[in-house]
Amino acid sequence: MNKKTWIGIAIFVVIVIAIILLTMFSKGDGKNIFNGNLETVYVATGGGKEDFLNDENVQKILRDKYKLDVVFDTWSNGKTITQPLIREAVGLGNQAIASQLKSDSSIGISSSGVTKYDALFTSDQRFYDYYKLRPDKSKNEADRYTVLDGGFTLNTPIVIYSWKSVVDALVKEGIVTEDDGVYYISNMTKLMNYILEGKKWSDIGLKNLYGTINIASTDPVTSSPGATYYGLLLSVLSEGQVTDSAVTKNLPKLKEFYIKSGYMNNTPADLFERYLKTGMGGEPMIVDYEKSIIDFANSNPNGFAQVKDEIRILYPAPTSWNSHCFAVFTEAGQKLYKAFDDPEIQQIAWEKYGFRTGITGGTYDVSSIGIGVPQTISSTVSSLKMDNYNKLIDYLK
Repeated sequence: MNKKTWIGIAIFVVIVIAIILLTMFSKGDGKNIFNGNLETVYVATGGGKEDFLNDENVQKILRDKYKLDVVFDTWSNGKTITQPLIREAVGLGNQAIASQLKSDSSIGISSSGVTKYDALFTSDQRFYDYYKLRPDKSKNEADRYTVLDGGFTLNTPIVIYSWKSVVDALVKEGIVTEDDGVYYISNMTKLMNYILEGKKWSDIGLKNLYGTINIASTDPVTSSPGATYYGLLLSVLSEGQVTDSAVTKNLPKLKEFYIKSGYMNNTPADLFERYLKTGMGGEPMIVDYEKSIIDFANSNPNGFAQVKDEIRILYPAPTSWNSHCFAVFTEAGQKLYKAFDDPEIQQIAWEKYGFRTGITGGTYDVSSIGIGVPQTISSTVSSLKMDNYNKLIDYLK
């Protein structure tokens, strides 16, 4: 064989060896020896942000720049209060302990052999605030880690999605106002009264829509988005002063509103899909989060192009934030919390998934979305505390 043939064989062998080495040292999840020594961080994670946390570029930044191998385990918000926050409580970690947990209620975060978490990433501020309190043993609440640091990390406001013709009619009724291409529900009380009075769509000039005026939402009894929305309504009825007496006074009116709302979806994704697929005739108005339209525009640009001229986003004035809050338990958790301040991660959070990382809006270019979205959200009410939410949900049941 000549010299060129030997060189070709040598190059081929080197390539084969490289492939074998990469396969041997890979963990099967894209992480390998070339990432260096990664520190594993376990995070108990509420829903609503799975796609963002699993985003390939986000994961790459966490590995390459911060040397973190982050494991996000799915938890329901309520379970973080009632169950010990260990991986075994969701069937992971030490399988012997996971099996033992089914019959042994004494196992907790301080038990030997359990797999502890470095952080909690709730999908609702009320659970973050509540977790920082001492557990109420009279309610069989589990022991908790000490929260060393944390706060608002991913935010999206409650909005109402509607359609051009509906919004034009609401503008004439003095319920909606437009400011620089953004539509605001400036008289939420009037809109609620229209619903309570049983006004029909035809009463406000929408002859092609049948039935009474309604805003579809997920069920507040079973859904966190629905609960956040009804918390906002309670704040509106209480004129921002959610005292015990105001709650007692307004709950009957809110329950009447709940009953008139009729059938409710259990998940916001199902409701938003129904809104898009059935159009104005099927869902004239729905409650959801702002992030849904941005996520849709990125995941289905052709579909978004077909409907964006007819879709209208209405911002209640005031509105309420859905805040995904991060609670730090360990030094490793602290490193991850700081990593979420990374400009690249924040840009991905907004541009691809619609999360505002600054509580009023950040430095995003909202004009790139091509639909009426405000640069900042300034008219808001605070999220209800856990005890008021519990009173609200128990009353609606």
